[in-house]
Amino acid sequence: MHPGSLASTLTGDGVLRLASAAMVTFGERPLPSGLRAQYFEQGWWTDETLDQVVGRSLDAEPTQSINVWSHDAAFHGTYAEIADEARRLASALRAAGIQPGEAVAFQLPNSREAIAAFYGLALGGYVLVPIVHIYGRKEVGFILRESGATAYISAVSFGHVNYVEIIDEEADALPDLRVHLVAGEPSTPAVAAITRLGWSSVDESQPDGAVISVDPDDPVVIAYTSGTTSSPKGVVHTHRTLLAELIHMSTMMTPGQSNLMGSPVTHATGMLGAVLAPVQAGMPIHVIDRWDPAQVLDIVLEAGVSAGVGASFFLTSLLEHPAFTPAHAAHMGRVGLGGAPVPPSVGEAAATHDIAIIRAYGSTEHPSVTGGDWDDPAEKRHNTDGRARLGVEIRIVDDDETDLAPGTAGEILTRGPDLCAGYTDAELTAATFDADGWYRTGDMGVMDDDGYLTITDRLKDIIIRGGENISAAEVEEVIAAVPGVAEVAVVAAPDERLGEHGCAVVRLHAGADEITLDELRDHLDAAEFARQKWPEELRIVADFPRTATGKIRKVDLRRQLEAPT
Repeated sequence: MHPGSLASTLTGDGVLRLASAAMVTFGERPLPSGLRAQYFEQGWWTDETLDQVVGRSLDAEPTQSINVWSHDAAFHGTYAEIADEARRLASALRAAGIQPGEAVAFQLPNSREAIAAFYGLALGGYVLVPIVHIYGRKEVGFILRESGATAYISAVSFGHVNYVEIIDEEADALPDLRVHLVAGEPSTPAVAAITRLGWSSVDESQPDGAVISVDPDDPVVIAYTSGTTSSPKGVVHTHRTLLAELIHMSTMMTPGQSNLMGSPVTHATGMLGAVLAPVQAGMPIHVIDRWDPAQVLDIVLEAGVSAGVGASFFLTSLLEHPAFTPAHAAHMGRVGLGGAPVPPSVGEAAATHDIAIIRAYGSTEHPSVTGGDWDDPAEKRHNTDGRARLGVEIRIVDDDETDLAPGTAGEILTRGPDLCAGYTDAELTAATFDADGWYRTGDMGVMDDDGYLTITDRLKDIIIRGGENISAAEVEEVIAAVPGVAEVAVVAAPDERLGEHGCAVVRLHAGADEITLDELRDHLDAAEFARQKWPEELRIVADFPRTATGKIRKVDLRRQLEAPT
């Protein structure tokens, strides 16, 4: 996908009007006219846009706090300070020739700059392309090419990822990229036709006061998520679908309870839970750049916040820490869990500390499908993923997409006002959405007689490790190149801390030497494969369970891993 050129004009009333439709094109899913009318009538969809909501929210509570908890780059400021920096960022991009409507990628750990970048891109009328900060060269190069991003905002480096080196190495393969804005001061200029700017260009700019006129049906976020394909999938949300999700988020927030978010701002969970829902509610924002349970427990007491929201390992890492006390539990009275499988034991463990949990089910494509309510019985909150959110429809179907009765497991189809508009890949959109706009989730579930959904398995082949989707096909592709490996299947194994981890099941060539997990990881490291995708378990087998056509039956492998030993 390569966006075309865009002309824009600043009118006398200070409104920057786009002279053409949004530059980002994508495979738009079917949307029956009656359903569109229904979303408007019920108030899910309006003519508001993300830039309007962000600008109004930041300006309404200028003294409210924004807190980045970090050993290296802590920040404790206000909405007003971040709003000023965000508007300066929009000006710096405009001065560099990046026009509203163009796609701008940003890959930053949780930081002051990450929050300013998110708000600045929204206020500037850009299409946001968040990239998880732990992604390496392979993923970043693909996303920048596929999204057609004309600008890329990053740190110099974080952990083992050097973002400057990624751009230098990929520059010739990025024909659309014109600007690389670095949080800090880069020591080297960019290569090829890319301009590299330091953050001083933001500091020296005047805040952008132009009002952007955009179409609410235009794309506003392209969020990349791993799935059944080896390359990430570009999920497109419009202003309408994203803001509908904010309505759902507002119903899940506990009044007066601020949460410390460990999920990155560049992930759907962090984007929604850390910087969008709190600012719309005028609440303090608290994020942390590295999840250190001991540090988090200190912050809980110092700031009087809750923690552990999101994937279950955020909560379990705190409950299991020797420094955890009843004083911490008192601040964490209610914790929402989702983004990865939540074992019932997590809810039971939390309950021993008088902490109530609710489970939720959703995805980047459809963020809020189901969720528990705080007044639900513990049995429902601990053992199911809740009921359909308002405005959301759910079907449980068999292989022929015939609806199944309660109590019978089948594939989950969903539809709702916060369902994405499609994928950047039109063929993927056509394969995933039917003619009536139903989303084939690829997840298996069962609905009980009370309307509570429980996820039971997955048709789509992903591992959800600590809330992050990992493509099994992508991992298999790399392991298959390891000497001695004849066949490999990567599947999800249960993990009490992370929800799931990857297990590589390998069949070796006859006569090949045995391979250890450490040796396997050495190969992945040499291939520059992102570390969070490395399998944490290795099993060597003589052969695999197979279908009649010879296909590996991964469902059987998962069941073997789930069986008690």
